[in-house]
Amino acid sequence: MEKKKITKICCIGAGYVGGPTMAVIAQKCPHIQVTVVDINQARIDAWNDENLENLPVYEPDLDQVVAEARGRNLFFSTEVDTVIKEAEMVFISVNTPTKTYGEGKGQAADLKWIELCARQIAAASDSDKIVVEKSTLPVRTAEAVKDILRNTGGGVKFQILSNPEFLAEGTAVEDLQQADRVLIGGENSPEGKEAIQALVDIYAHWIPREKILTTNVWSSELSKLTANAVLAQRVSSINSLSELCEATEADIDEVSRAIGADSRIGKKFLKASVGFGGSCFQKDILNLVYISRSYGLTEVADYWEQVIKMNDHQKGRFAKKIIKSLYNTVSGKKIAFLGWAFKKDTNDTRESAAIYVADHLLNEKAIISVYDPKVKEKQIQFDLNCLQTRSEEENRSLVNVEVDPYEVCKDSHAVAILTEWDEFKTYDWQKIYDSMLKPAQVFDGRNILDHEALRKIGFRVYAIGKS
Repeated sequence: MEKKKITKICCIGAGYVGGPTMAVIAQKCPHIQVTVVDINQARIDAWNDENLENLPVYEPDLDQVVAEARGRNLFFSTEVDTVIKEAEMVFISVNTPTKTYGEGKGQAADLKWIELCARQIAAASDSDKIVVEKSTLPVRTAEAVKDILRNTGGGVKFQILSNPEFLAEGTAVEDLQQADRVLIGGENSPEGKEAIQALVDIYAHWIPREKILTTNVWSSELSKLTANAVLAQRVSSINSLSELCEATEADIDEVSRAIGADSRIGKKFLKASVGFGGSCFQKDILNLVYISRSYGLTEVADYWEQVIKMNDHQKGRFAKKIIKSLYNTVSGKKIAFLGWAFKKDTNDTRESAAIYVADHLLNEKAIISVYDPKVKEKQIQFDLNCLQTRSEEENRSLVNVEVDPYEVCKDSHAVAILTEWDEFKTYDWQKIYDSMLKPAQVFDGRNILDHEALRKIGFRVYAIGKS
């Protein structure tokens, strides 16, 4: 592969990773033409919408980055083959959901879209390319991509790199612009090292060189899964202790602050909650479990699987607490949900705790009213319908979505905080109390409200990890 500067990048996949990542690369490297391609016309139209409020991904400051680069050197297109053909570097950033069928169902990653991407790259290419894995992938996926490209590429040479994303939704733009580290894995050959350097040179336009780590492909792939697994493990660890705190009259926030003050531990990801969500944590741990089992490492698999079990337990425990506090029946009772996104500052709802808490309550015939500042009704109904617990008609009849939080809480038996949106702290809780059925109850699944102030108003308050 001739050494040359990268002038054209193609990214396949215009979702939560591909869109923001390419927008920041385009912003920081105005000399490189960056084109994001997707077969979903509606999604591409949304990225091209003049009204930046209609971008398909909500992230703070993303609209400003897109506004700066779009039309200059950042483009969004459905002309997949043409853009692949012209690019010297192709990022694969498509969905890799957990398999819902066949071998590895419920744990292994479904690599169908990755394989289709590899075959499309091979078919569209008539010049050498660097192919970069940007999706979250199981270890040794690069091997499969390489095999397809080298056997169907018609003599064109490909170098495969692993460049996992470490984005936290809600802070994705900041995470891209001021990354803790950039990880690039590639072959330990002259061609492999040259490909690695080409990607290093791109990131080096704004990331300090000492923060750009280079490894072999497999270390890079495993590092991504492990990073998410360890973060999720911290959440499940503190959530397991939250139940103990409730039983012993300890306070989980005080325990968290005490252990977080230890510099060896640190305070991040020690916030007790109703449970973690998002597209990566559960998927990556299940992937790690599946890989471990496939190598016969039963104890390793069991260890990581417990992180998921604790998370599921926390969501179920929260729902059961609501039911128990409402005299063991929620049938026909209105429960107000504040928040549906899996965390604040994002419109992503994948694996959100709210979905599973709602499902549990709906099984008990509760009537749920939802308000989230960034999640639309269509998405909420879609999330519930995906579980296939009941008919779409039944979900529509039992769940209503409002654009006014006060309307959501009116005439409810209980208010449940499912997402830690800052605006929830600023509400007129006296007004909410006055509009609710009594005894009015608040279940703070994120521990963000002033519980003493709520009790003075007259609320009964349940908070995670507090007696």
